[in-house]
Amino acid sequence: MNHFLTTLSHNHRYLLRRPIPSFTIRFASAHYKPHKPPPPQAPPTPPKPPQKPATFTLHDHTWEDPYSWMSNLNDKVAMRHMDVYMEQEQKYTEAVLADTDRLQSKLQSEMASRMSSQLSTPPFRWGPWLYYRRVEEGKQYPVLCRRLASLNEEFISHKSPTGGFDFISGKRIEQKLIDYNQEGERFGGYAYEEVSEVSPDHRFIAYTMYDKDNDFFKLCVRDLNLGSLCSKPQADWVCNVAWAKGGQALLYVITDQKKKPYRIYCSMLGSKDEDVILLEEPEENVHVNIRHTKDFKFVTVYVFSTTYSKVFLINAADPLSGLTLVWECEACAHCIIEHHQGYLYLFTNANKEGNSVNYHYILRSPLHSSSPRKWENVFIDDNDLVIEDVDFCDSHLVLIVKEGERFRLCSVALPLPRNKDVFHLKELGLHFLPLPESVSQISPGPNYDFYSPIMRFTISSPVMPDAVVDYDLSNGKFEIIQQQNLLQERTRVLYGTASSVGPTMDKKSNSNKDGESDSWNDLSEFYGCENHQVVSSDGVKVGLTIVYSHKRKKEGENPGLLHGHGAYGELLDKKWCNESKSLLDRGWILAYADVRGDEIITKGKNERNSTFLFYFEKGGGGGRGKKWHEDGRSIKKQNSINDYISCAEFLINNKIIHQNKLAGWGYSAGGLLIASAINFSPHLFRAAILKVPFLDPSNTLVHPILPLTPADYEEFGYPGDIDDFKAIRRFCPYENIQNGVLYPAVLVTSSFNTRFGVWEAAKWVARVRERTIYDPNHPILLNLTTNLVEENRYLQCKESALEAAFLLKIMES
Repeated sequence: MNHFLTTLSHNHRYLLRRPIPSFTIRFASAHYKPHKPPPPQAPPTPPKPPQKPATFTLHDHTWEDPYSWMSNLNDKVAMRHMDVYMEQEQKYTEAVLADTDRLQSKLQSEMASRMSSQLSTPPFRWGPWLYYRRVEEGKQYPVLCRRLASLNEEFISHKSPTGGFDFISGKRIEQKLIDYNQEGERFGGYAYEEVSEVSPDHRFIAYTMYDKDNDFFKLCVRDLNLGSLCSKPQADWVCNVAWAKGGQALLYVITDQKKKPYRIYCSMLGSKDEDVILLEEPEENVHVNIRHTKDFKFVTVYVFSTTYSKVFLINAADPLSGLTLVWECEACAHCIIEHHQGYLYLFTNANKEGNSVNYHYILRSPLHSSSPRKWENVFIDDNDLVIEDVDFCDSHLVLIVKEGERFRLCSVALPLPRNKDVFHLKELGLHFLPLPESVSQISPGPNYDFYSPIMRFTISSPVMPDAVVDYDLSNGKFEIIQQQNLLQERTRVLYGTASSVGPTMDKKSNSNKDGESDSWNDLSEFYGCENHQVVSSDGVKVGLTIVYSHKRKKEGENPGLLHGHGAYGELLDKKWCNESKSLLDRGWILAYADVRGDEIITKGKNERNSTFLFYFEKGGGGGRGKKWHEDGRSIKKQNSINDYISCAEFLINNKIIHQNKLAGWGYSAGGLLIASAINFSPHLFRAAILKVPFLDPSNTLVHPILPLTPADYEEFGYPGDIDDFKAIRRFCPYENIQNGVLYPAVLVTSSFNTRFGVWEAAKWVARVRERTIYDPNHPILLNLTTNLVEENRYLQCKESALEAAFLLKIMES
């Protein structure tokens, strides 16, 4: 049998090698019918939500909104229709992007591979303790920990003994303070912390957790010696806290139902007495806020509205002794007060002698001053060296300054010389930290230890991963304690004596001729960064930053992504992003437009003062001052849009980006900027990504569904004012979609827990499809993201991969 099979197989192979007779060919050609390729599948059909027109009138102007039902949260039928519609949108997005599934997987793998292997924040020392957060394997949320520095001088955070256990000594040297995975279980699977402050005696920690079901932050106080929650204080709607009396008293601020901070309480820990109200401001446009001075001797109370600002002091040793007014000014101003050796220092941009100023300056006044209190300038104004932010310790004042377009970090010894009342910065012998060329932001770190000469800062650049730096003010040396090294695919984390394996640099001897350190993990060898000045429609010059791959840049051929924000005076984030490397390496150019409305302060959490309300947040690198912000808000919002369009035209006209390959990118209020620019100049853009965008100010400001703050109305206008109302109607993206015009492809991402509501995105998407020319190569997509994206870096990778795949698909179609 085997022989037969072998022979047959041999003959068969021989037959395959024989030439086919000619008649066979003629026979085949006579009857062969080639297979027709299957007809191309029809593109997916976008969903069409029902229209239920509703009419609104204000200032004798009447308009119709066919999709207003989407925001009727109390209408159960409407919400069922909304659920169905959202499901249809999600399926449509998946169908349109189905051919990018493999690309998305590839991109996600690329991005995940660049994630920092560092699963711990670099520990910061405060007194005898090292505090840090780390992520345990397989857990979604981090753990806040501490350990005594004396027990582990060789500490390297991500290589530490597992769970803080030292196998050599057999001792547990780590103390878990808060496990946010357990907090997530307490709060319905969602763990989001807004504020956390350790008491100055290191015995308690006060923190607020978001209660998703009730939409407020709940105050929790934990005894760090016992590990248990304290029975008091207990409060809801808490937005800020400050310790007093050495940790025996806690002051906290609560908001009203519209989330306006309006009342300050004092709670004595261990006491059964009720919490005492220290201040209440019920007026609608008045906000309050608190923070402790860095030496913990005072609690500063900020009261501000659109028409005035006031600062009060509370003696931390006796918090029930009352409030003392130490500063007030007309109009709302950014102001921070610190105490140092018997002097109060004020960092502000308030008007000087009734005249508006476009910069920050420092004043000082003796603590025990006669009434009325007199404030004096500390430094002579210098247009060549503009102060952007300050930080104090007992021995030095650290300044973040801007010299031309370049950010710098310098220190001044304290106390200041007593032979003069006012000083020129340059005559004080400033010590400058050598920094890379393209620094876009400098942010102060925790810096809780007022009596330590070592201060921490984060240095950001478009062509360098963030570097966390410890700056020793006593000897002028600095140390990079954490920075991802993408070239070696590893993360360097140094601390204590273990830092001997890494660079400790003297500013004078370890800098090159330009004053820059050679030790940074800078990527400028591979990626370029350029700054341009673009002339806007009214002649004003607008800053434009572009980032690109040296290898991939080709004149007039590259696709590009233009970022913009232009709201709330927030600094446009230009720092290096690992996810963006996938686009840069594929020849994309990333551009950042510093339009009017940007660049007064850095919005969001400050590591040192967890929650700082809008008008009192620390800077960390502004730009052009409050006038730049004011010229891009309310009735002047059109300036922001014109600036962005001018930057888009500059990129195309100068052949930096291919004329048919420009995309826009905007987040939150930045989504309004990009969507408005598309309405005015749809031909400029081939695609756009709008993340949780604000797209319908016309209806939202007139009939708010979710609570709005005075800052929202200050930014976009008061619809009760007829001039503001007309301006809102002009720049509103939802109300100004062009008819019969081809729009770029747009991917809109939103969620049911977004600041402006998912209906903002859903209404805009529906109306764009309704009014504009339909083209399957220009899809308008709505993608719903999970609420937990910001808390999970793997989900962030997945979302970023989806966005990148969308852009690549559109540009190649």
